[in-house]
Amino acid sequence: MLGRLPAGIGHALRDVRPGLSKLMYFSPEFAGVPESIAVLSPAFEDGWSIPERYTSDGEGISPPLVWSGVPEAASSMVLLVEDIDSPTPRPLVHAIVWNLPGADGVLPDGAISADSGVDELVLGRNSGLKAAWLPPDPPPGHGTHRYAFQLFALDTPAGFKRKPGRAALLKAMRGNAIAKGCLIGTYGRSARVRKPS
Repeated sequence: MLGRLPAGIGHALRDVRPGLSKLMYFSPEFAGVPESIAVLSPAFEDGWSIPERYTSDGEGISPPLVWSGVPEAASSMVLLVEDIDSPTPRPLVHAIVWNLPGADGVLPDGAISADSGVDELVLGRNSGLKAAWLPPDPPPGHGTHRYAFQLFALDTPAGFKRKPGRAALLKAMRGNAIAKGCLIGTYGRSARVRKPS
């Protein structure tokens, strides 16, 4: 999505980043929610680089995720993936998955897709306005980007008449989150010009 920007623009916007404080995870609505959920990926460790396979430079599929520590009172789970360092006022949304079962769980490679075959998967809209995984695609020259895989346990199922975006998700989750956890992966491109696909 942003990878098509020229490297010069990426470099010029290098200091334009929303930052950690703009993540939904750190918003005032969820400040008091216990951080008791462990979110892991078999593909990368917290704070480490996301393998190219899961980015727009590779296959572009979503990475595998595993989580544990979900409280017994959880009715459902929500996954929100945001780019902390996108050159935008708010983090870029890469995926929304809502109404996951309220328990410890797993998402395999490529699960965040309408045709993944994972029955309980209900997708919201990413920043590209699609109900799908938006693979990391940072602008060349903008530096390394951090991608936050945020998981929230809710005490009630989230219900929507249509596929929600970030704002609708925030409204539905307000006052209903009882636990949270976060995994951060990184990805960046040098200032080299990207080969046309």
